[in-house]
Amino acid sequence: MIHVKEAVVVEGKYDRIRLASLIDGLILETGGFRIFKDGRRMALLRRLADTRGLVVLTDSDAAGFLIRHYLSGAIPPEKIKHAYLPDLFGKEKRKRRPSREGKLGVEGAPAQAILQALRRAGVDCAPQPPAGRPITKTDLYLAGLSGGENSARRRLALLRALDLPEHLSPSSLPGVLSSLMSYEQFRELAARL
Repeated sequence: MIHVKEAVVVEGKYDRIRLASLIDGLILETGGFRIFKDGRRMALLRRLADTRGLVVLTDSDAAGFLIRHYLSGAIPPEKIKHAYLPDLFGKEKRKRRPSREGKLGVEGAPAQAILQALRRAGVDCAPQPPAGRPITKTDLYLAGLSGGENSARRRLALLRALDLPEHLSPSSLPGVLSSLMSYEQFRELAARL
């Protein structure tokens, strides 16, 4: 497993799950074409591009390139890197039929192809995680932001206070928060909620 300092943007949930088995780093989903209308998610991606940089890793099909071009037009080119998977033909295991174009996406691509695409894009792969205490799912629970009474309401208040998308999952939230603030800043903000 390699550590990636940039935030990696993929199309969907299964792409994120696949990538999480290969890299240690922040992985965010566009929600497919939902990114075209989700202003808060786009604002989050812009903020992450400013603070740590973005790597776009979409499928090699037409839909993946449409999403990639949209992100390229919305984020300055010096803050975004593009990792391209080669055209690999086949069918993902969870699907009954191959995609319309017959190409494997991020979820079905071999590990070596994904890692090679990231390296070719110039991704800063470091063997150790960054210094500082990261914010964890346990921290969210202890702060009353997940797994408890009124946690969804409190989490929504946190997301609104930070101007983050309301559909940001509790699983993705610790990584996003760790990218935007220190653990101490998180504790102070959670205490004010």
